[in-house]
Amino acid sequence: MSEFLGASVPYIYLVSAVLFISGLKRLSRVRTARSGNNIAATAMLLAIVGTLLEINFASAAAAELDYRWIIGGVVVGGVIGAVAAVRVAMTQMPEMVALFNGFGGAASGLVAVSVVWQRLAAGQSTVTGFTDAVIISLSVLIGTHTVSGSLIAFLKLAGKLKRGAPILLPGRHVINALLALVILGLGIFFVATGDTVALLVLAAVSLVLGVLLVVPIGGADMPVVVSLLNSYSGLAACAAGFVIGNNVLIIAGSMVGAAGLILTRIMCVAMNRSLVNVLVGGFGANEGPGSGDDEYEGVTSCDAEEAAILLEGAENVVIVPGYGLAVAQAQHVVRELADLLHERGTKVTYAIHPVAGRMPGHMNVLLAEADVPYDQLIELTGANPEFRNTDVSIVIGANDVVNPAALSDEASPVYGMPILLVHESQTVFVVKRSLSPGYAGIKNKLFEADNTMMVFGDAKKIVQGLVSELKQL
Repeated sequence: MSEFLGASVPYIYLVSAVLFISGLKRLSRVRTARSGNNIAATAMLLAIVGTLLEINFASAAAAELDYRWIIGGVVVGGVIGAVAAVRVAMTQMPEMVALFNGFGGAASGLVAVSVVWQRLAAGQSTVTGFTDAVIISLSVLIGTHTVSGSLIAFLKLAGKLKRGAPILLPGRHVINALLALVILGLGIFFVATGDTVALLVLAAVSLVLGVLLVVPIGGADMPVVVSLLNSYSGLAACAAGFVIGNNVLIIAGSMVGAAGLILTRIMCVAMNRSLVNVLVGGFGANEGPGSGDDEYEGVTSCDAEEAAILLEGAENVVIVPGYGLAVAQAQHVVRELADLLHERGTKVTYAIHPVAGRMPGHMNVLLAEADVPYDQLIELTGANPEFRNTDVSIVIGANDVVNPAALSDEASPVYGMPILLVHESQTVFVVKRSLSPGYAGIKNKLFEADNTMMVFGDAKKIVQGLVSELKQL
């Protein structure tokens, strides 16, 4: 029986890898995302089982293996994950994803350090092998960089660090360059000598560099940063897989790393920004509540009662969600408004911009919490041709992703950025607290358009007012 279980490990790994690929593929579509997540979770379970079997039957240290530590880790981690899944609101998903990225990086870095520790405990004075040393140093470097960067991203997303605004340190580029050179030197020294002190110092410097690289990045660039850190966590896991010789960890880490890089590229294209431009940071340094209000002329505003009257006669309505909807936690009342309009015979859809929110797919996740039907969620390329036939567009908390300056003003920071063409609708309602600019720090020409009416106030209260007025009509 033991021989059979030991021989089954490669096949368990193979099935796990296939399920990882299948799960990742299904995560690319809203309709299949839930089943994709379940498939990936099953793949992870199989990977854990396969790893335990491999350790038990193929490792010389199996006799010294104490499963109490493993079981304890599974129980503690499972409890933390279950509590987080139940208690964390959908509006807090960006913060949770950032933390998960950090945990992944920390785990990979600790695996590499533990391997070095194990070898030292076994009597080896240094890490053996050039390739071994390179992989270990890379795992520690990427892992520690990921955990510190992810923690800063978490603090920015949670509004605990200057509300996510860029923090521009004097001489930051020079400091970062010097730290990178120090890391390179320490890495070369560790590879050449196997000195563990150099590895630990490398980890410490990498932690500092992770903080300094993410601190200057504005909160609105978080979709790019979160996806990039996700890629880092995958690369760290892949490196850890090479360190311990685990094939399924190498495969899973490679897929996460590749998927994260692809998603990062998609986010950059959606913002018409280069990755270097994002990482340099500082974009949006002028953002802040109230700034830019005096630059607008001819802005028309209305209240919920006037907006409800126009909505009553609309045949086609498009709702454009943005970060303001998430902040106000208005997803459920927005769903109530859509249902009310449906009952009156109005066609309602949601136009989703790739970078609307604070993480990739933020609006999709937010609306899923309110059980918005998947077929009502329309991506940018599908939504734009429909705006000319739209009676009313309701922009809730979005800003730069609907700014017509991206189409016409070559001097604008958002010029060339793909936007949702809400200005082509017959009427546009913009639900917003004020005329404050978005991450680009510029005025939004949509606010001055003849067919636009601003509805000022908290998104949730405004939409509740719309629901109340429509019920009375």
